[in-house]
Amino acid sequence: MAIQQLVTRRNALVKVQCALKNQLHIQLSHHYPSYKKFFSEVDGKTALAFWERYPSPSCLEGVSVKQLTTFLLEVSNNTCSVKKANEILKLVKEDGNTTKEYQETRNFLVESIVRHILFGKQEIGNVESELKELMSLLDFQLDSMPGIDLVTASALIAEIGDVRRFPNANKLARFAGIAPVYFGSGGKGKEQKSKQGNRALHALFYNLAVQQVQVAKGSKLPRNPVFHAYYQRKLKEGKTKGQALVCIMRRLVNIVYGMMKHKTAYILPIIKEKEVV
Repeated sequence: MAIQQLVTRRNALVKVQCALKNQLHIQLSHHYPSYKKFFSEVDGKTALAFWERYPSPSCLEGVSVKQLTTFLLEVSNNTCSVKKANEILKLVKEDGNTTKEYQETRNFLVESIVRHILFGKQEIGNVESELKELMSLLDFQLDSMPGIDLVTASALIAEIGDVRRFPNANKLARFAGIAPVYFGSGGKGKEQKSKQGNRALHALFYNLAVQQVQVAKGSKLPRNPVFHAYYQRKLKEGKTKGQALVCIMRRLVNIVYGMMKHKTAYILPIIKEKEVV
């Protein structure tokens, strides 16, 4: 119950963060038309420090490249260089004068949103620390599986609860709305995808299934060769991508059920190269 409440609290904080991020986008679009080119993430550590110190171009008046470089190096732990400072000042100059009426109030809004985002990030960190402590007491090893981190593991436990209430993995699959439902009578009918069950748990298994078949950006290698090969095999059998993912979800239910019931770690099976191909 405590884990479930913490997961709910974290989800609420994340939802607020998304709303704040959208508000920040709106404000910055008026102040810095080229702001998206400044940093890779608008709510990254360095970006937030910059928006709070320089909420609008008017705050950059008289700031030299050297001064901005010194500031960026300090807030980014020496990852931003003079090149970034030059780039920002160049973009600001190209955008022209964006100062509007009640600019000080507009600046305050940016600063306020940034402070709220920073507070939210800190609170999310606090909640995750509490989750980590409680998760260690349960001694589950769900995070040993690729694609399952602390947040996903705690969300799975929050939705599944005591796994012993499910006699087998089939019952858990039905609870998650992953097992097909039979429609028919008189000995005739067919199985269809279930639209019932715990939709939050269903979404968790869906996202986990997608991660299992993804390919790493850098190495271009499958994150989970076993599931990637299984996914490709299902596609060759004529199944759609959605149907193939449902097959993976069903297998994931078996794995997660076994890991939780026996408190075991996930061991990636070794498959032959030809099976992967």
